[in-house]
Order: sequence, then C-alpha cells, then structure tokens
Amino acid sequence: MDQFLSIETFDQWRDQARELLSREVPPTDVHFETRSDQPSLFGSDDAQASPTDQSHVRNAVAKVPKSFLELAKIVACHQRPARWELLYRTLWRLTHGESSLLEIATDDDVHRLQQMSKAVTRDVHKMKAFVRFRLVGSAAEETYVAWHRPDHRIVRLAAPFFARRFKAMNWSIFTPWESVVWDQKQLRYGAGVPASEVSDEDSLEELWKTYYASIFNPARVKVNAMKREMPVRHWKTLPEASVIQDLLDEAPQRVSEMIEKNEGFAETATNYMPAESDLASLKVAAECCQACDLHRFANQMVFGEGPRDAKIVLVGEQPGDREDLEGRPFMGPAGQLLDECLAIAGIRRDEIYITNVVKHFKFTERGKRRLHKKPDSREIFACRPWLEAELAAIGPTMLVCLGATPAQALFGRDFRITTGRGSVQPTEWCQRTIATWHPAAILRMPDPTRKSQMTENLVSDLVTAVT
Repeated sequence: MDQFLSIETFDQWRDQARELLSREVPPTDVHFETRSDQPSLFGSDDAQASPTDQSHVRNAVAKVPKSFLELAKIVACHQRPARWELLYRTLWRLTHGESSLLEIATDDDVHRLQQMSKAVTRDVHKMKAFVRFRLVGSAAEETYVAWHRPDHRIVRLAAPFFARRFKAMNWSIFTPWESVVWDQKQLRYGAGVPASEVSDEDSLEELWKTYYASIFNPARVKVNAMKREMPVRHWKTLPEASVIQDLLDEAPQRVSEMIEKNEGFAETATNYMPAESDLASLKVAAECCQACDLHRFANQMVFGEGPRDAKIVLVGEQPGDREDLEGRPFMGPAGQLLDECLAIAGIRRDEIYITNVVKHFKFTERGKRRLHKKPDSREIFACRPWLEAELAAIGPTMLVCLGATPAQALFGRDFRITTGRGSVQPTEWCQRTIATWHPAAILRMPDPTRKSQMTENLVSDLVTAVT
C-alpha cells in the first residue's frame, strides 16, 4: 500500500527514511510531499523510528557511505520536491546490494543528485558574493541586516561562512525561506520574511555605493558577463546596482582620464569566461585566455583534467616544462613522484581532478633549458577565476593544496605550509581542505632524511583526503 509522507527538512526525511528502511518499504511504495507551511527548513520534527525498530535502523544506516549523507544534506536544500524520493531511492539501492552506487557517475540517479548538489553549491557561492549588510539600530546596539533571494534553501549552508567573516558583528540575514541571526556567539535560525520588511535604504548602502564606484573599472565593462555573474534577480538587494547605469554613462570620460594618467588595467580571466560553466566549455574558453603576459611565452594553456564528479581535487602551482609541451598537468618528474604517492595512498589518478592555480608555464631560460619561475601575485590574481570556476563545476568533497602557492590562494596570504600542513580546514570552496608539500619541493630537497620525511608527509596527507 502506498504511503504519503509530508517532509520539509533533512532531519525529518532522515528519520522517516530510517523507519521505512526498518520496515523494508520499497521506494515504489513511498511518496514524499513537501510542506509549504513550515517556516524553517531545518526546524525540528517529532517523527522518529519506533524504539523497537532502532536497532534494525542503525544496522541499515551503518552501511550507508558517509559521502551519501554529506551529499544528501546538500541536496535536501534544493527546491525540487522530487529530491526526497530521489534520496530515498538512492538510499534503498545503497542498502540493497548496490553499495558502490555513488561511484557510478553515469547512473541516472547519481547524476541527478550530483547536478542538484552542484546547483545548491553554486547558489551558496552566489549568496556569499551578493549579500550586502546594512546598519540599523542605535549606536549602542548596532546590528547589520541583509535580505537575499537564493534559488534554493541554503541559509544553513552559507551562514557559518558569514559567522567566521563577521564574527565581531551582530547581524541578520533574511530570505523568503529562512532567516539567521548571529549575536557574536551562536547562529539562530527562524522563519523567512518578505523583502519589504528589510528594504529601507540607509547610510551603509550609500557607503557601499561610494566604495563600489571607487573600484568600478569602466575599461572592463561587459554587460552580458555582468548579468551572468550577477543575475538581475539579485540587483534589487545590491546597493551598488543602482549606480551601475550612472557609472556606465561616465565610463568613456573615466577611461580617458585613466589613460591620461597612464594607469594600468588589472585584467583577469573573468573576461574570458564562457556562457556555460561545465568543464568542457571552460577548457575551450581557457585556451583563448590572455589575461596576463604568460600566454605570450608558454606553448599552451594547461587546463585541469579528471572526471567531472571527482570527489577529490588536487591543486598545484603551475605547469612545468614537460606539462607545457604535453598540455596535461603533472606529467614531469613532480608528476611521477605524485603518482607514486597516490598509489601508496590507495588513490587512482583517473578518479581525481588535478589542476593548477596558474595555467601557463612561467620560466626563465638558461641556455636550452627552461627553468621554473614562481608566478607573481598579479599572474595568480589574473588566472584565479579559472580555478574558482573548476571548483564550482566539480564541487569536491576534499580539496588538496600542493604547495604554498595554492594554499595561500585558498586559505589566505598568511598561510604557511611549514606550520599549517596536514590540517583539514573549511574554505569557501570546500568544507574539507588540506595543504601539503608540492612534489617538486620534495625533489628539490637536498637532505635525504628530510626528503624522505616530506614524502611520508605527502602520502599521509593524501590518505587523510580519502578517509
């Protein structure tokens, strides 16, 4: 007999799924409905498996890969009502003879889950980019508020980022689905609110408009790209959007003034981004990138390679001489050492995605030899959008920084590989990010004892990436 269950939160779905599994109810007999009258996505629910079923439930759930639970928590934030039935069907298959299901990227259910996960992850990135706080309240009780309209129910996923970045402020973020309040101690979640309750303009918006106008570069205006990266639906909540047209009108005069002052333009790869954000489109577009001068001397752009659904992404500094000739990352001596360490750690190279912060080989010539030269901050900044686009397209569960350059690009410029190596930390691009030695640094180490120790560190950190 078919069962109809009303679900709104991941916790509610999890509890119901446990009970259904304990009673061996197949997916074909279950229909989930999303309640529209619930104020909070993550509100508590009283639905629990009965005490007599708990042992059976725990045994069934214990067989579920941790990666599925992490994936399910993200997919639960998607707006599609079918997410609950898709999650239960996948859970049923995982616990009924298909324990390796998530490794089959071509499976329809797995592919749909990955696509929904990526959509939610992209929405989280958009929220981090487009939320603008405004000051309200008295000087004695300053509070900052923001209203945002995400595509999915992502407040719980994004809120910890704002708590870390603005930990010394009292702030609130309101969305139509859910709201969050930070009091410098803890995050508290509540019902969503309409834009009209938090849309009054104040001095903070004027301050932001002034700031935005000061960094506006009229020489790099591409309206289509602007709309792609800053969707029009978000413009009402962005105070800077109201001054864009005035800045565009002033652009010709400002360009002339900048040229007269002989000011340089800091171009980035953003200007070369394709309309589609999948890896194949990114790779084709990257071949035309001229955001920095490195393209003039290298043989070719060396883009990342690996499966689109890779769980682990390795990020190095830049391609070397061999990579520049072959057009593939980590093919030289450093790549050979990396392959050896991956094998020891039990990781297949064809299951991970490997890329670099900078995509062109920077070198200095010594006779017939081309020797590696570290990219400067300008070149890293120019190429960074390619890496961010790769990570957004893949949505890895583990991110490994090989060496100081990618570590500082993702953790911050104060990061030191000598003190921070081996520590798993959350970053904007992945909740589990770790930094370790670059294989090239190991090869350059003259002390045999130290070289052996660094190699062991690299293997140990790679093992951490898969556990």
